Amino acid sequence: MSVSDKSHLGALAAALIDHRVEVLSTGGTYKALCAEGVAAVKVSEFTGAPEILDGRVKTLHPKIHGGILALPNEAHERELKLHGIPPIDLVVVNLYPFRETVARPDCTFAEAIENIDIGGPTMVRSAAKNWPRVCVIVDPADYDRLAQVLDDNAGQVPESFRREMACKAFEHTAAYDAAIATYLLQHDGHSGEQDTDTMPRAIYMVGESAAQLRYGENPHQEARFFKMGYAETEPVGLDRAIQHNARAKALSYNNLLDADAALGIARDLAPLGRAAAVFKHLSPCGAAVAVGDEPLAAVYRRAREADSESAFGGIVSLTDRVDLATAQCIVETFIEVVVAPSYAPEALALLVETKKNLRVLEIPGMLAENEGPQPLRIRSVAGGLLIQREDEISVAVEAGQVVSARRPNSSESISMDLGQRVAKHVRSNAVVLVKNGVTTGIGGGQTSRVEAVRQALARAGEQARGSVLASDAFFPFRDSIDRLAEAGVAAVVQPGGSKRDGEVIAAADEHGMAMVFTGQRHFRH
Repeated sequence: MSVSDKSHLGALAAALIDHRVEVLSTGGTYKALCAEGVAAVKVSEFTGAPEILDGRVKTLHPKIHGGILALPNEAHERELKLHGIPPIDLVVVNLYPFRETVARPDCTFAEAIENIDIGGPTMVRSAAKNWPRVCVIVDPADYDRLAQVLDDNAGQVPESFRREMACKAFEHTAAYDAAIATYLLQHDGHSGEQDTDTMPRAIYMVGESAAQLRYGENPHQEARFFKMGYAETEPVGLDRAIQHNARAKALSYNNLLDADAALGIARDLAPLGRAAAVFKHLSPCGAAVAVGDEPLAAVYRRAREADSESAFGGIVSLTDRVDLATAQCIVETFIEVVVAPSYAPEALALLVETKKNLRVLEIPGMLAENEGPQPLRIRSVAGGLLIQREDEISVAVEAGQVVSARRPNSSESISMDLGQRVAKHVRSNAVVLVKNGVTTGIGGGQTSRVEAVRQALARAGEQARGSVLASDAFFPFRDSIDRLAEAGVAAVVQPGGSKRDGEVIAAADEHGMAMVFTGQRHFRH
């Protein structure tokens, strides 16, 4: 036995005593077992070799690994007898807390290295390899099961249980090694400083099943949600979500995709103030930010009414604690999922009691600032994975280049900022119309930019007059600008960079429109 996590040790100690198990143990675990009444033997006394090198070498000895790895055959039994090595039947080990250590903001590189366990994983892997004879336990949550198995089988451990635990042990060491490799790839080998400028040359994806989903993209497709180890250092995600409505249907694959998109837009809108957005089929239906001291309920209502038809059955994200007034607005229509950082008790009670199938997700810390590199985004393609850093809005409109004769006024600049933050989340080609702190028309997923403009204007109707438009990429021709001017659009923000930028700017000046270039494209394929 050698455990860093000493939780549930009482239950294990009782089972060891009941079944008269002879126990070998290392320093800290030895003291904990003795306190529980277990007559343990120190590994150093058993091997005749002291712990050396500040504890780096404790269990790496033939008497330990020979006892674990020996097969139940005549040749191995003869060798064990020759060298005075008794067989070891049970290995209970969990590893130095490497992941917990490196998650601390004050963790140094040297401290991280010292928390790389060597003897522990070696014993775990030895025992798991020899599962036909040896049982290995790596999770304190399995101590009770082990005790029950011993009780049910007169102190023996059946093969099915040994095999199950061996599989879990290899999962444990794989995740542990992945965490170490990921950390080392992210930090400079000489200074130990975190490298935030480059993509990792490798990525180790070890996933733990977090939920069986109701279905995939379609009801005949099976799906699961996995928590990924590489994401532990990234901003809080859906793996930390607390689902409050226990009566509700299980989340589906599409629900989680939309919830992730809704979470992303909430993070982008939060710097502009109190905000709300409604998503459906990975596209925003409407988004709004507070005007002055406008309460969250009013902000949400404007976001929903921006396209109330599409919002039906959508996913809502909110940047503030949900109060009772906002909850009352939410239950007015059919909504699939709500994502927010927290809920007032009376608001939560209303949502859960009024809408039995509404999935209410609370994600504490979901808007915390990301101090490290932008998170990785991973997509599968035939034959491999595509990996990139998350798209970031790093150029505010006020930092952009005004290329038109007329400068945008303050109200137009605020709407431009909202527009480009929403456009980032719309499938390209994408354009977003904004007026008075709310989207009025969204066009996306089109094969031409002018068609996206037509779509957005059709949705906005008369609300297009006096609005501003944000585009995720440059305008290749002036035709879109002419069409926007006909509808009364007052200003445009776009990345610029077309060979015909001059013609586009000239069109804006002819119509008296303000135009700002940000120099930053935001395609979303």
